[in-house]
Amino acid sequence: MIALALQGVLLGLSSAAAPGPFQAVLVARSLRLGPARALPLSLVPATSDPVVIAVVLSVLNRLPSTFLRSLTAAGALVVLGIGAATLRTASRGSVPRALESERGRSPESLGPSEGRLGSFLAAAVVNVTNPNAWIFWSAVGGPLVASAWRAAPGGAIAFLASFYGCISAGNAALAVAAGSMARAGPRAARGLGLASGTALLVFGGWQLVRVLSG
Repeated sequence: MIALALQGVLLGLSSAAAPGPFQAVLVARSLRLGPARALPLSLVPATSDPVVIAVVLSVLNRLPSTFLRSLTAAGALVVLGIGAATLRTASRGSVPRALESERGRSPESLGPSEGRLGSFLAAAVVNVTNPNAWIFWSAVGGPLVASAWRAAPGGAIAFLASFYGCISAGNAALAVAAGSMARAGPRAARGLGLASGTALLVFGGWQLVRVLSG
């Protein structure tokens, strides 16, 4: 059980540290709305990955080959939309709402996609449609959990608990770090917004190219 928990820690930390569309969304939300509103997104993998795990462990082999490609295309469009919105805000030189609040000005009302629930659902879509999540659970996580469960359910639970504990902690640290960097001033926040928006467009474009060329 201890060995499985340690594997969960290592894989969880590496997954949280690996750059990807979800991490870019997390940074963009933290820059735009502040770390307090972005922190709940750190729990997105723990709440949305069970969908991936359930499919991988039960019916993946019976699904058509176009399933993963369709998911990838849908996720790419969501990522591209968030990236375009992030770049649009940053290119206008708008002060992030988190900084507006710190300066004593009331932030403008949030749109549907910027509220807590809207942000969480958008991030969950990005996470579930990320092909890397499906590849990981198909090639590494799924077989490991399945074999551990057959040997001793406690080991599988220990792996999942340590894995998602480390991912959530790593994501929370990323959100706080991005928010702290944004407080350096509007110019720094604008630069970070342009960088995160560009990263989202790159991730989304890359995923879409993979689907179209596959």
